[in-house]
This record gives sequence, structure tokens and C-alpha cells, in this order.
Amino acid sequence: MVSKRNSLRLAAVVTLGALLVGTAGTAMAATPALPATATAVVVSTSASDAAPASAAVSASASITAKPSVSSVDAWQLFRVTGTTSGLKAGSTVTLQQKQHGKWVSLPASVQTNRNGAYSLGVKLGIKGLNELRIVSGNTASPVFTVTVR
Repeated sequence: MVSKRNSLRLAAVVTLGALLVGTAGTAMAATPALPATATAVVVSTSASDAAPASAAVSASASITAKPSVSSVDAWQLFRVTGTTSGLKAGSTVTLQQKQHGKWVSLPASVQTNRNGAYSLGVKLGIKGLNELRIVSGNTASPVFTVTVR
């Protein structure tokens, strides 16, 4: 028989354990420095309508993403806009780029507003077809492409 006190202890241990494992995994999986031509620059972001919050992901969390253009010149500004559902307002969404078969987080992120919407100004320098997505925690948008000339 499990008492209420033991249930609370178990829940606390599981929560702390998951937090510690997640933190340790993040520290061990440090991303390598990006070459100068592989960076993305946040030019402008939408102001958050809510206080910053951690990205709590529910079972039905989703992210949409749509670039403002399909093709740009190198380092030309374009926008990625979209909405989230199942994430807390103020969650941080980050742009990722596929490089050598792996998803790399770029230094381009913004917090969602109170409605879960976001708008991210981006400049890319890697010429050719760039596979991109927006992520928040374990939730990712469908992949979209932007060609850099």
C-alpha cells in the first residue's frame, strides 16, 4: 500500500531526477561553434506579451513555421512566423538548421506572445538549400526550406 506521503516523495524524486538528467545531458551535449558563414542573426523579434516561462510540453504540443520567402540573397533579412499550441505563453522557440545531417540550434530565438504566436527576423549565410525548423523543448515544427543565393 502506498501512502500519500510516499506518493509525494516518489513524485519529488522522479521530478528532480528528470531535471538533473536533462541538465546533465544539456551540459554534455554542448554544440560546437558554428563557422562564420553558418550563423543566423536575429535582426528583430516580437516583444513578448507575457513573462518568460519554461517550455512545458504537453502530449499535444505543436509548432507551425512559415518563412516569408523561399529564396534570399546571403545575409538578406527574412521572417519566420508561426504559432504554437500546447506550450505556455512566453515559451522560447529557436531556429534550427540541418548541417551535415544533424540539427544545429542557431543563435536565433524569440519568446511566444500570450496567444502562442511568434515572429523571428533571420539572416542566413550558407548558400544553397537550407533545411530549417523551429523547436521548443522536444516539440519541433515541420521542416521548411529557404534557398540562399
